[in-house]
Amino acid sequence: MSNDPVNHPGHYTWLPIEVIEITKHLGFLLGNVVKYVLRAGRKGNKLEDLRKARWYLDYAIRELEKEEAACGES
Repeated sequence: MSNDPVNHPGHYTWLPIEVIEITKHLGFLLGNVVKYVLRAGRKGNKLEDLRKARWYLDYAIRELEKEEAACGES
């Protein structure tokens, strides 16, 4: 696949399957975790991408903890 910076950016199309085809099945938060891990170092700063992935993962964990706590209080 050619690098189309709008429709098929190279930092998302280097695998046999485009990253969006994976992440669309994971929901917003976990999809972003996977997106940033898979593109780490391919678009720009690898460390920054990994920190973004961690931020989304931490957010997803906090949300799940809130849900579990709310269910436990019922």
